[in-house]
Amino acid sequence: MSKQKRKANLLEALIPIFCLILFIGVAVFKYEASPHIPLICGAVIAALMATTRLGFQWNELEEGVMKTINMAMQAVLILMIVGTIIGTWILSGVVPTMIYYGLKILSPGIFLVATCIICAIVALATGSSWTTAGTVGIALLGVGQGLGIPNYIVAGAIISGAYFGDKMSPLSDTTNLAPAMAGANLFDHVRHMLFTTGPSLLIALILYGFLGAKYAGKNIDPTIINQMLDALSSSFNINPLLFLPPIIVITIVILKVPAIPGLITGSILGGIFAAIFQKSSLGEIITSANYGFVSNTGIESVDSLLTRGGLQSMMWTVSLILCALTLGGILEKTGMLEVIAENILKLARGTGGLVVATVFSCIFVNLVTGEQYLSIVIPGRMYKDAYGKKGLHPKNLSRALEDSGTLTSPLIPWNTCGAYMWATLGVHPFAYLPFAFLNLINPIISMFYGFTGITMHKLPKEEYIIE
Repeated sequence: MSKQKRKANLLEALIPIFCLILFIGVAVFKYEASPHIPLICGAVIAALMATTRLGFQWNELEEGVMKTINMAMQAVLILMIVGTIIGTWILSGVVPTMIYYGLKILSPGIFLVATCIICAIVALATGSSWTTAGTVGIALLGVGQGLGIPNYIVAGAIISGAYFGDKMSPLSDTTNLAPAMAGANLFDHVRHMLFTTGPSLLIALILYGFLGAKYAGKNIDPTIINQMLDALSSSFNINPLLFLPPIIVITIVILKVPAIPGLITGSILGGIFAAIFQKSSLGEIITSANYGFVSNTGIESVDSLLTRGGLQSMMWTVSLILCALTLGGILEKTGMLEVIAENILKLARGTGGLVVATVFSCIFVNLVTGEQYLSIVIPGRMYKDAYGKKGLHPKNLSRALEDSGTLTSPLIPWNTCGAYMWATLGVHPFAYLPFAFLNLINPIISMFYGFTGITMHKLPKEEYIIE
């Protein structure tokens, strides 16, 4: 006879989370492994807890896993399409053109402001804060050294710009993951983030303007930048008309065209523009769409920046999402997430308290698991119903997840993002943390909106989740 099902207590609900933290800590920090297998091990612990103590049958858990994965399938498809866009947009010269003109706006008098803007442009074009920091960021760090600006200040501006672009780009995996976890539309999510990320960037730029004013008038060594500009112009036909594909995709976002056909249009345009402007063959277009673009300019920073993309490049992220959702599906089906959320929500009062709980939960997961994807997946599944019960649109949750989960990840040295930035820029995260203005300001604005109700969009009455 099967055991009668019962609700988990807080300790039982936390055991899989504690085990997950332990598994990830050992795998990622001791053996430098990916978090995939630890996630699966965490799912095994959760399943054992559910079947041996809570009275669940395996087929019930499997049903929960399939349901949760199914909810994220649109995000998986979008990620695959985004991979083809990145490949075709680099091949066509769209991304190189955006980088080229971004580098052109560099001015000694507003170096820190320009650094933030350049990194934002590159990250918007590529959808990757890591790639931006590891290529253009390194070049700008060298320029800043020539101007006598401390590395930790320049690194802060690089991080701010890179994470603005990463957060706002439909090409970013976290930008796709957050609405998938919350149950929101990708383009609704991107538009809604403008209310918090836009003011955060504006404040950050003003602060960088004041901070960098004392460096105005100094001569800048253009060698590094000119090297990149020459490599781009000699390898690609740089043309302002190549701004058309991103402009068209942005227009599609404004017109509220569904994400998948809208992004497929962007990929097709990339192939067409590659044939027109770079004289690429059909075989080259197909290869770049599937396996990504391989750059051979001879300049390491440029080749590292542009060798990326392709549908296959997204499979690591897709597999990580599926592993995380397997754990999330079991935790949700068994009610363990609900138990944890209920105990946290006892401390939350009103919409402001809910947003604060979301923000600090994301930061906590970033701290204890060292992985920004988990800081979006776990709180996203925990608080989805809580937002619905308060009549709040899912895009409020997806925005809060990114405002805190995505943006605080590079500020933590043992987080995968913080460790990457530390190794890449050579600056300790605690050193650049006070100057990563956007990353610090954004969660505060998000919580302020929660308490004031500004831009906290409601669901129609008929879509409220009734307790």
